Amino acid sequence: MTSRPVTLLLNIAHAVDHMFLLIFAAAVGTIAADLGVARWEDLMPYGTGAYLLYGLGALPAGRLGDLWGRRSMMVLFFFGMGLSAVLCALARTPWELAGAMTLIGVFASIYHPVGIPMLVQHAQRPGATIGLNGLSGNLGIAVAALLTGLLIKWLGWRAAFTVPGIACLVLGLIFLWVVPPEREAPARRKSGTAAIALSPAMLARALAVMTAASITGSLLFNFTTNGNAQLLNERFRGIVEEPAVLGAMLAGVYAVASLAQVVVGRLIDRYALKPLYLAITLAQVPILLATAHAQGWRLYALLLCAMIFIFGAIPFTDSMIVRYVDDRMRSRVAGLRFTISLGVSSLAVWLLGPIVKGMGFGTLLTVMAVIALCTSSVVLLLPSEQRRPALT
Repeated sequence: MTSRPVTLLLNIAHAVDHMFLLIFAAAVGTIAADLGVARWEDLMPYGTGAYLLYGLGALPAGRLGDLWGRRSMMVLFFFGMGLSAVLCALARTPWELAGAMTLIGVFASIYHPVGIPMLVQHAQRPGATIGLNGLSGNLGIAVAALLTGLLIKWLGWRAAFTVPGIACLVLGLIFLWVVPPEREAPARRKSGTAAIALSPAMLARALAVMTAASITGSLLFNFTTNGNAQLLNERFRGIVEEPAVLGAMLAGVYAVASLAQVVVGRLIDRYALKPLYLAITLAQVPILLATAHAQGWRLYALLLCAMIFIFGAIPFTDSMIVRYVDDRMRSRVAGLRFTISLGVSSLAVWLLGPIVKGMGFGTLLTVMAVIALCTSSVVLLLPSEQRRPALT
C-alpha cells in the first residue's frame, strides 16, 4: 500500500499538472494586451504546443516510467514544470511564450502515464483512489482560475507563472526527501496482475474503445477548461465584469464539479464500467445544448452541471487500465493512450480561438454536444462485465 505522504504528493502533483497548463488560458486576455496582440483569440493558438507535447510526450514518459523507474520520472516532472513556468514569466514575445508553454507540455506529459500507475500499483480500491486523484487534478484547475485572477490583480500576469513555478521546485525537493527509491523498475518485476483477465481480442477491443473515448472526452475537457473563462466573461457582461470575481466563480464551478470524480470512483469499485460510463456521457448531450443558448446566472448553473458530467467521465479510462492491464506495463499502455488522445485533442486549443471568433460560443457548445454523443456511441462497444459486488 502506498504511504500517505507519497499519496499526498502524487495527488498534489496532479493538481500541479492541470493548474500549470491552464494558467495561460486564465490569463490570456491580460497577456495578449501586454504583448501587443489585438484579441485574446489570436493569442490562443500559441498555447497549442503545450497540449500537443502533453500528448506526444506521454508515450516516451510511460516507457521510461516502466523501464527506468516511476520515482525518477516524477522528480523530473516537479523540477521541469517549475523551471518551465519561470521561463513563461520571462517571455517577451508570443513566440517566446509559445516555446516556454511547449516545455510545460513536455514535463506535464509525465504525470498521467507515470504518477497514476505509481499511485494505484498497491491500491485495494483503485476506483476510489483514482476518483480522489481526479478531484485533486481538477482542484488544480480551480486553483488556476482563482489564483491566476488574484495574482494578475495584485502582481501582474508574470507572477501568475513565477509563484507557482517556485512552489513546484520546493515540492520537487520534498518529493526527493519523502519518497524512497524504487527497488526495481516496474518492467523488471517477475510477476504482475490485472484485476480482470480478458482474451487478447477482447483486451484489444477494450483498449481501442478506451482510446477513442479518451479522445472525445479530452476534446470536451480542453474546450471547456480553456474556454470557460472567456465564456463567463462574454455571457456575464453587464452583470459581473471584475476578473477576480469571475475567476472565483469559475473556481467554484471546478471545485464543486470535481467532487463528481470521488463519487464516480467509488461507484466504479462497485459496479460494471459500461452502464456507468454510458449514463454519464449521455447526460452531457442535453446539458451542453442548453448551455449553448444560456446567459447570466442560468448559464452559470448549466455550466456547473456540464462540468460535473465532463469531470465525472474522467476516471473511467484510468480505471480501465487498472482493471485490464498488468502493472508491469501500465505506464506504457497509459502513455500510448494519452499520446493518441491528447495529441488529437490538442486541436481543441488551436481551434478554440478561431471557432469562437468566427461563430461564437453557441456553435462551439453545440459541437461539443455532438462530441459527447460520439463518446456514448463508442462506450456501447465496451466489453460487458458481470456486476461487481459492493466492497465492504
